[in-house]
Amino acid sequence: MLKDGYHDLPEGKIAAIVTSLEMTEPPTLRPELENPSWTLLRLSAPTIEEYLALYRAVGTDWLWFTRLVTPPDRLRVDLDGPGVEVYRLETSDGDVGMLELDFREPDTCELVYFGVTARLIGGGAARWMMNRAIERAWSRPIKRFWVHTCTLDHQGAPQFYVRSGFRPFRRQLEIADDPRLNGLAPLDSAGHVPVIPLT
Repeated sequence: MLKDGYHDLPEGKIAAIVTSLEMTEPPTLRPELENPSWTLLRLSAPTIEEYLALYRAVGTDWLWFTRLVTPPDRLRVDLDGPGVEVYRLETSDGDVGMLELDFREPDTCELVYFGVTARLIGGGAARWMMNRAIERAWSRPIKRFWVHTCTLDHQGAPQFYVRSGFRPFRRQLEIADDPRLNGLAPLDSAGHVPVIPLT
């Protein structure tokens, strides 16, 4: 257990506070736009390249890196798993969203990845996609739907999840290599997280 106060990070590392949230019954869906100008497409057995292109398009600004360091054979197993569903939100102007659900744990669905590109934030697309995620998750006989977010994500993410029906149940500290320093993310990405160059 860490004591109160400041703690030095090793060179090249970043730290984030991770909040896990869950719901144990289907919530009332939030109001959404009628006849939206976007669609949600399930990617059946996407190629690794197709998957990572979507992952980067949505996640680069928030330093999503886990899938970028996952060995290709492990990533292939995850994507081919019968309990894993990947969806792409598509718009007429090229903006996208990503939704990934994992049903492999008994009685549980994890919202593994969820996000939209910058121009879609605040326009109703994320709320619409979350409603689809909730419907899909609870279409199966689960007892728990959960997600985690962190301080690298958009600052409104925790409250977005709470408004969607999730409740926080755990906080953790995550320390990892800064993906901007090892070439996995552009140096100018995630301007809200300072880059401390290697000496």
